[in-house]
Amino acid sequence: MDFALSPDQTLMKQSVDRFVEENYAAGRRAARPQFEMGFNRDHWSAFAELGWLGLPIPEASGGFGGTPLDTMILMEAFGTGLVAEPFVPAVVVAGSILAAGSGTFAAALLADLLEGSKIATLAYAEPQAGYEPATVTTMARRDGESFIIDGHKVAVPYAVAADYVVVSVRTGGASDSREGISLVAVAKDAPGVTRRDYETYDERRASDITFEKVQVPHDAVIGKIDGGLPILDRALDLGNVALCAEAVGAMAALHRGTVDYIKTRTQFGRPIGSFQALQHRAVDMLVQLELARAITTYAASVVGGADGAASRRAAAAAKVQICESSRYVGEQAIQLHGAIGLTEELFIGHYVKRLTVLARELGDAAYAIKRYIGAT
Repeated sequence: MDFALSPDQTLMKQSVDRFVEENYAAGRRAARPQFEMGFNRDHWSAFAELGWLGLPIPEASGGFGGTPLDTMILMEAFGTGLVAEPFVPAVVVAGSILAAGSGTFAAALLADLLEGSKIATLAYAEPQAGYEPATVTTMARRDGESFIIDGHKVAVPYAVAADYVVVSVRTGGASDSREGISLVAVAKDAPGVTRRDYETYDERRASDITFEKVQVPHDAVIGKIDGGLPILDRALDLGNVALCAEAVGAMAALHRGTVDYIKTRTQFGRPIGSFQALQHRAVDMLVQLELARAITTYAASVVGGADGAASRRAAAAAKVQICESSRYVGEQAIQLHGAIGLTEELFIGHYVKRLTVLARELGDAAYAIKRYIGAT
């Protein structure tokens, strides 16, 4: 299989690399500029103008119909620059869910998302569920032409900035049944919605959200009632592969920065990079990086296709390798930088924090193995 970039992909890579270099030189910064919502809204508007918000969305839904491989190109660059804008939760995950729905409400919200005027995010994790999307206790009961939602979701990314939250709710079946799960778009400021916002380990934003007798119209349901889990599963697979690509970009930046450092840091009268033991460590970092890039590229070529089981296996396999590679690359980068590797003033620590979160976002290695086994 040929994974060489097409001319269009090459142009896109050049464009995103240039944007990241010009606007996120802070990937090597001493401290992240703090914004109220956790990211720069001007950059988000630029994403819309450049067409990036429509990249992974099908043409039939108003997007550009890009493939997960196209998204991987974008996300690698975002990982290199530690881009904080919520592209994966808002576009890859919530956007793919909205595109899979039907009806005027989902279409209108997706159109606003693509033009950058509104942001959506996904609320699916619950305290007792771990990462399992089928374990849902948040209930939605019919009330005439509406649904009444009661429940609690945790670790919702960028809910503080979102206009709508796509919520997985149970409309039938037992709390751990794969049947009876629906997806509903809820306005962030709807009566009965309360949030606890907090900063995450990697200096981003997340929230725990409580829904208490929240009323939503019937047309806020995305897709079929009781048929939301396949849509959610696919969105999580797409999101995981995009996060894996971001991790590849972050690891590449760590490796490049570490090699540059050991070439210039001197000890005993010569650069420490001249010592064979440290050269071996740098090579081992590169091996882990290329393993991660290879399996992520493979997963991006498979995920989101007609074969849902193959998609889940590919995404899960990539996540397992990313967890292993990112830990190794991060640890070696810190050690080779010595004591300064953990300081806030150096870029190393910021990348390692992000990789630590990426290894757990939308599922850790243990859950990925479980998901892989369940898809066989």
